[in-house]
Amino acid sequence: MSATVLQSVDHMDRLIAGVRTAVDRRADWSHTASSVADVLRAGLPGPDVLTPEQRLGAPEHAAVHTLHVESDGRFSIVAVVWRPGQITPIHDHTTWCVFGVIQGVEHEDVYDADLNLIGQSDNLVGDVNGFAPPGDIHRVHNTGDEVAISIHVYGTDITRIGSSVRRYYD
Repeated sequence: MSATVLQSVDHMDRLIAGVRTAVDRRADWSHTASSVADVLRAGLPGPDVLTPEQRLGAPEHAAVHTLHVESDGRFSIVAVVWRPGQITPIHDHTTWCVFGVIQGVEHEDVYDADLNLIGQSDNLVGDVNGFAPPGDIHRVHNTGDEVAISIHVYGTDITRIGSSVRRYYD
């Protein structure tokens, strides 16, 4: 393996261990998301965690690449690749989530339970945010001119349930 690949593997191993420790505290979802956000902020990997082909994304929707699923299903780590202009529908989640941007810019719109826009942010490289239901209704949009990539940590095995999304809103 090349030195870069070894560094990426070691970096991911440290990230996984840190998330495992945070989740092992068995706090409520909000506190778990906050603890995992601290871990991700301290150990956010770079885009080289993905292959050059994976970093291209997909033309029809954001591409999701599984990086780790904890053996007991307590959490998953994925990379999401957004081509310019790609946007999610407004949605909420089945569990807590933490994300950090490792390339590009991801614009986020946050909504209340009545779908009133209550916040907006442009998340830049290095920005880390987390949330837990309820209060997790949002939409993500790559408003930049380049591919955006983010690392997401979810409090479940999303490969088993298929998605972290609980429901989509009109």
